[in-house]
Amino acid sequence: MSEIIQGPQKLGPLTPLVGEWEGDVGVDLSYHNKEDETSKTSYFEQAVFKPIPIQENGRQTLWGLNYSMTAWRHGEEAMDPFHDEIGFLLWDRERQLVLRNVVFGRGIAILAGSSAGARDTELRFDASPGAADFGILQNPYLLERAEITAFNSVFTLKDPETFSYTSDLVLKLAQTGESMHHTDENTLKLVKRYHPGSQFN
Repeated sequence: MSEIIQGPQKLGPLTPLVGEWEGDVGVDLSYHNKEDETSKTSYFEQAVFKPIPIQENGRQTLWGLNYSMTAWRHGEEAMDPFHDEIGFLLWDRERQLVLRNVVFGRGIAILAGSSAGARDTELRFDASPGAADFGILQNPYLLERAEITAFNSVFTLKDPETFSYTSDLVLKLAQTGESMHHTDENTLKLVKRYHPGSQFN
């Protein structure tokens, strides 16, 4: 379906992500308030990554993608998704940084990032509350009930048609008085490739 892209790439390490993806081996580990227990949920997921116009902040130039990731529990694919996020992935070539600006439908906003070279195949996105650059915001209810104390995520580009990710939200739970790792992981396959030089509205 696709080949390794050679030559200059304005999107840097984000280039292989451009397109539509699906994954059916997702696993979510989280605390369930109703059952007062931590358990795993398997899920199906769709992800879309589309190039955006160049972004210029004075002397800073950013290239990037807008994206969405939506997940349904197995057996509930015809129902509402249990997870939905939208955001931007950005590449700062001069500073060798990748940025992930993500908003979750639960009332959470995160700007995460780390260093990355133009051809890196493992992209880290880290954030912590209170940070002036890579930080975390959440709505007042969640701040009281499940305060996020760390966010760490990794995208791994395995080959031109496969990428996987892990995500770890460290939560301080009011219900138990303890911290826990809310984790998600999945492997997705390319179902439609967009031209990486294109721009979409």
